Amino acid sequence: MPNNQPGQLTIWGRANSVNVQKVLWCLRELDLTYERIDAGMAFGRNNEPAYLAMNPNGRVPTLVDGDFVLWESNSIMRYLVLAYREGSPIYPQAPKRRASVDRWLDWTLSTLQPVDRPVFWALVRTPVEQRDMVAIQKDADAEAAQWRIVDAQLETRRFIEGEDFTLADIALGAYARRWFGVEGISKPPLAHLERWFAQFSGRAGFAQFVAPPMS
Repeated sequence: MPNNQPGQLTIWGRANSVNVQKVLWCLRELDLTYERIDAGMAFGRNNEPAYLAMNPNGRVPTLVDGDFVLWESNSIMRYLVLAYREGSPIYPQAPKRRASVDRWLDWTLSTLQPVDRPVFWALVRTPVEQRDMVAIQKDADAEAAQWRIVDAQLETRRFIEGEDFTLADIALGAYARRWFGVEGISKPPLAHLERWFAQFSGRAGFAQFVAPPMS
């Protein structure tokens, strides 16, 4: 299948944002060309009027495809498949399988992200002398409870929804990299989760965009 036209897609967002990383990983899986423009945190821009006109939330990422603008990382990933690689097993067409993938995409943002954020910020973006390790461990225990759900899902599956790699694996895999990457806390052994996560090291998009040191 031919690629999209070079420069047609633009992603606004800093490369160390987990939600930008998901989109970049997805773009690599789909073999789509794009331009990325730094925005957010140290790069600014996301609170400027021009950016807010595209994305009133002032968050990243934002996708621009010609005259079409879309925000929310999981919606962007769905769109990329439907617009440029429809029929790809990464986002199944069968209603029940697609709904199952969508469930995990929704769960990642509604349930996993809120418990991941305090742990990540405390251990990656907070100076050591300012960390409250008792509070951080309590937050880590709350996050571990959610990873146990994923671990149980993977007990009988190679990937999150069966034998095929899907958008659900990208969404969860980006957050799993943060979970396995933070140090200084106690984490339960989750063998199925660890086996699933190890499979990503051979995927170019993960290695390029998600695996680098966290910041």
